[in-house]
Amino acid sequence: MVIELYELLDNLSERTKVKFEKQPSVINKGDAFDVKKLPIDKAEWHAIDDVVSVNFDMKASTNLAKGRSPQSTASIYDAGVGGVVKIFQEFDAQFVDIQGDGGFALFWGNLRYERAVSSAVTARTFSIDFTEQLENKWPKASSTGFKLGVASGSLMAKRVGLPRHLDLQEPVWAGNPVNYAAKAAQQAVDVMMNVTGSVWDAISNNDYLTFSCDCGNPALLWDSVILDKIPDDEKFGFSLNRHWCRKHGEDYCRQVLAGKVTRVNIPDNERHKRTLLANASTELVAAAKSRANQRNTTTTLFASLGS
Repeated sequence: MVIELYELLDNLSERTKVKFEKQPSVINKGDAFDVKKLPIDKAEWHAIDDVVSVNFDMKASTNLAKGRSPQSTASIYDAGVGGVVKIFQEFDAQFVDIQGDGGFALFWGNLRYERAVSSAVTARTFSIDFTEQLENKWPKASSTGFKLGVASGSLMAKRVGLPRHLDLQEPVWAGNPVNYAAKAAQQAVDVMMNVTGSVWDAISNNDYLTFSCDCGNPALLWDSVILDKIPDDEKFGFSLNRHWCRKHGEDYCRQVLAGKVTRVNIPDNERHKRTLLANASTELVAAAKSRANQRNTTTTLFASLGS
């Protein structure tokens, strides 16, 4: 292999200049957004206003090979990552991307939040069984499981790569949801799931997703969490450390996917807790904005004094 290094770099420098001067068009496709129709050979990106991204990340994956054969390690990845992808498929994710020991799924269109969050809860439920089987099979070796994060927002996409070379083309997703979902998953403690502020806003009134089942007295399932790696108001998120109940989970999941939101047996005090939790989050957002405004005012004042 012989590479004309500086010729390559000079060509790339000129290509960068052309790309910056001839900015692409961005077409909002709405719910008609279709990954298969993303352009590759023209300066055009397709946008969609509201997408939900679910990220999954295998905990402590760097230690999986310790005490195991290569074949055993391979079977763990196949069972674990393959299992989560199967879940996304069942919940009609429009796009799934595997990235080593994790990946993400994108949901848009009808019931996107319900499908996305239900798939994440299902992945968390699967993770518990997956971890138990793993520990029973190799009790002395490292364990694992999946941390999950869910985020939402606008995206735009284009296939980037070489025209006429399908193996060198991949969609590139520009926007916050994929990145924020990954950051939310990274901060999840053990095998939990975190959702950003906008995702909570979309599901907070859904009794099937926010309260425990009828095996006991229904109780609020979520706790507030500050997602430190997210730089804006989306950081004021919520964390779930529960999974689908074996007795009621399937019915509740079906109710969510049917668009149902209300259960008649939720105690008033638990509904009040949910309201207080939402109000506390709103107050945190307001306080953060106030601090930001104060910093901006101080910066402007100092700049004025300095001039």
